[in-house]
Amino acid sequence: VQLVESGGGFVQAEGSLRLSCKASGFITSVFNPATMAWYRQAPGNQRELVASISGGRTVNYADSVKGRFTISRDNAKKTVYLQMNNLQSEDTGVYYCYTDARNGLWGQGTQVTVSS
Repeated sequence: VQLVESGGGFVQAEGSLRLSCKASGFITSVFNPATMAWYRQAPGNQRELVASISGGRTVNYADSVKGRFTISRDNAKKTVYLQMNNLQSEDTGVYYCYTDARNGLWGQGTQVTVSS
């Protein structure tokens, strides 16, 4: 079982990106109730929570991304998304997918670079 992120890249400020995280090898009864989250880590900084979505679809966002980022999930595809709009240079970093299923599991990360 693993989490596989995709969708990172290079974008100009005020642009948009959509990240995807596929929960590979998860069975439905494990994925559906699991909380899924996106974290990010900028160079020299600690990893920080960006957004999370529970099995019941309760969402939570860091103050810095509220109104710009949207987290969602598609249980049929066992995938969680992070739509990022109006990106700013301070959003640059490696974005990691995380689940609290299976005692906690991290993806390998995907780089997001925002140029001002």
